[in-house]
Amino acid sequence: MNLLLLAATAAGLQLIGNSWCALALALPAAVLSGRTAFIGHDAGHQQIADSRRANRVLGLVHGNLLLGVSIAWWTDKHNRHHANPNHIDKDPDVSPSVVVWTRHQATQRRGLARWLTRHQAGLFFPLLVFEGLFLMVTSIHDLPRQPHRERLVEATLLAAHSIGYTILLLLAMDPLHALTFAALHHALLGLYLGSAFAPNHKGMAMPTSDDRRWDYLRRQVLTSRNVRSGMVTDWLFGGLNYQIDHHLFPSMPRPNLRRAQPLVRAHCQTLGLPYTETGLIESYRQGLRHMHRVGAETGSVGAI
Repeated sequence: MNLLLLAATAAGLQLIGNSWCALALALPAAVLSGRTAFIGHDAGHQQIADSRRANRVLGLVHGNLLLGVSIAWWTDKHNRHHANPNHIDKDPDVSPSVVVWTRHQATQRRGLARWLTRHQAGLFFPLLVFEGLFLMVTSIHDLPRQPHRERLVEATLLAAHSIGYTILLLLAMDPLHALTFAALHHALLGLYLGSAFAPNHKGMAMPTSDDRRWDYLRRQVLTSRNVRSGMVTDWLFGGLNYQIDHHLFPSMPRPNLRRAQPLVRAHCQTLGLPYTETGLIESYRQGLRHMHRVGAETGSVGAI
């Protein structure tokens, strides 16, 4: 269904042609591209098929070919995140970049980076519009690290994506319209993906190497947050709203997470372990509050 809707969006671009009205299709294109990313995510976790080879092919098609994002780079990074979620020294997702997550990271900032950190809570969602481009650029930078055969396959599919995407747009519209559509499409994609990932861990516990109390169960449960489930939420988040359950059982197929959730919650209650689940808006509030507190370490800022 996702592939059919993507094809229908591409056909719609050709039918509308060289018109600013075609920009309206950037929104469904971004949502469907995000859905494509969720399928690549599931393939990277070996959720979909029985064999690693089949999941690898599914990941290459949905990641490299359809999105222009290296599935090898993403899977390696994401597996390191799953092994040590929110760990200050081991989780690549909380390494300092444009946004920082700890007091120590904040106090190391200087110049423009210091100003960005001070205002990072307010800038977080605007910055997400660059996330789609960041994923594509980082995928290219990672290619030299990959083994030769893997690099050849990944690079070929990334090139096929870029060429095919460019041809698709230029067949429908002139370069100015095409460039505008591409920019809007990827900005909305970055905003969508970032908004789906943001509630999962931001503002939750952050283990350190000095703390030896973190067994597997606590490492996954205490660092993760669920977003309360519902038909729309499950669809928009691609199952990632069941973040605690997904982290405990990363290879569990997405449709089964909602069935596992009551069992996981009951087990946590038996152990007296907090099982954090909030509404969507509250999850953003908690994450932004954490970013604000960290940013405030660089100087005085107004409250959110």
